[in-house]
Amino acid sequence: MCRRRREHKGTTNSRWRIPRAPRCNSASRHSNRRAWSRICSGLGAVSNDHALAQPGDRTVLIADVYGGVYRMTSQVYEPKGYVFDYLPAADFFDLATHLDERTRIVWIETPSNPLLNIVDIEKAPKRACGRRAPRRGQHLCDAVSTTAARVRGGHRRALDDQVSRRTLGRRRRLRRDERSDDRRTPSVPPEVPWAVPSPLDCWLVLRGIKTLAVRMRQHCQNAHALSGFLERHPRVEQTLYPGLPRHPARDRAKQMHDFGGMISFLAESEEEATAFVASTKIFKLAESLGGVESLIELPARMTHASTADAPFAAPRNLIRLSVGLESADDLLEDLEDGVRKVVGGTHSARSV
Repeated sequence: MCRRRREHKGTTNSRWRIPRAPRCNSASRHSNRRAWSRICSGLGAVSNDHALAQPGDRTVLIADVYGGVYRMTSQVYEPKGYVFDYLPAADFFDLATHLDERTRIVWIETPSNPLLNIVDIEKAPKRACGRRAPRRGQHLCDAVSTTAARVRGGHRRALDDQVSRRTLGRRRRLRRDERSDDRRTPSVPPEVPWAVPSPLDCWLVLRGIKTLAVRMRQHCQNAHALSGFLERHPRVEQTLYPGLPRHPARDRAKQMHDFGGMISFLAESEEEATAFVASTKIFKLAESLGGVESLIELPARMTHASTADAPFAAPRNLIRLSVGLESADDLLEDLEDGVRKVVGGTHSARSV
């Protein structure tokens, strides 16, 4: 009887490894990051990182954390006994004084959403653990989560996230060895809600990475032009953009290659903010960000509505822009028309 030799194809179960994921990881790799894992969403990555903690452990987070993260920490983990403290971005300068023996995780979001605060990711680990980066420009964060569905995908069609680990041992605690189906290899702990993206999502991210550099240049150029216009406008109380000279964290923002395509600003009142987001034509009223289209939203009513009762609730008159790839002149004209409609008392029936 002739038996054909079976060869391992590399993919045995889509819960552990999916086609295209290794290529997607390689394309996304940073020079100082070696271990990448793909997860089906950003909140899936948050859940994976917090699986390292146990009930009673303490996590210190940046105060203006993303609304979905706050919803998860306050509604899912806190009832189980996990402890969360929220620290303003300015207090990360003296991070060590806010830590104790119960602190298991320090959670940083930079630039933060939606206030675009900046945390020095090179100095924060040093202040927390006494570790020093090997050279300037590198950081020693144990894990870095980067949304792949937004800017990397580029078209807001994919649902994907990626997490890099600083140490192989920590990586093995969070993922199964993909090279073998041997049950004796390190496996995912049962408490980790591991969720992998689909092959189509990975393909969409791979497609988006091909144009990432040119898209980011245009995002940043348009955002520079719009932030200057908003900062000078008399109807705008404050413009929050790391690239502005008056931004309080401008020096720390130099850790970025450029300042991104996200802008937040404060209208004179909640009523004006509501009227403004209903008056633009090119800027579409939607919650997403990082795509080729320009979007506008009210965080207090939309992405960050879950923080309404928190001490760091998003201001009711805050407007967030995701600046797309359209002509900067067209975007400026759209904002000017929106201001004129608000001042003149006329705006569309688009509701928030």
